Amino acid sequence: MAFAQFVLLDPKQHDVKNFDCGKSEMNLFLNRYADKNRKLGLSSTWVLPEKLSQGEVKKATIGAYYTLATTTVCREQIPTDKKLPGYPVPVVLLARLAVNGCFQKQGLGEKTLVSTLRQCVSLTDRGLPALGVILDVLDNDALGFYQRFDVFQAITDEPMRLFVPMNVLRQI
Repeated sequence: MAFAQFVLLDPKQHDVKNFDCGKSEMNLFLNRYADKNRKLGLSSTWVLPEKLSQGEVKKATIGAYYTLATTTVCREQIPTDKKLPGYPVPVVLLARLAVNGCFQKQGLGEKTLVSTLRQCVSLTDRGLPALGVILDVLDNDALGFYQRFDVFQAITDEPMRLFVPMNVLRQI
């Protein structure tokens, strides 16, 4: 199956109901909450839809998705040498990242992560203030995935909460 580019989720065009990454919590979010959260201004979800043939009328299968939001963290939590203000600093939150089970183990996770991180840089370059990207890892499988990239650092004593500075992402 060939995929298009990552685009913002549109449940009228994208088949959210049949997405299954093997993690019920991730499936449920995409199916029920991703579009609602966008409408509320809480987060945005991008999907990687299949390329449909000219004139083909059906909802596109989703190969992968990711969700971004904004948050702040206390400066003491961020592993950086920069002098930061005494108040919480803005970061992009990588809230979700999942690959449809039928496309796992084919490099789509890596492609999705790189696309996600590039989107974070693009949003920051267009005016969204963020010192870096933070993510809360779902489980040990996901932690192993992120650790393979050697750019994420654990925040304080929480090995399941990772951070990568925006200046590192600009080099990817």
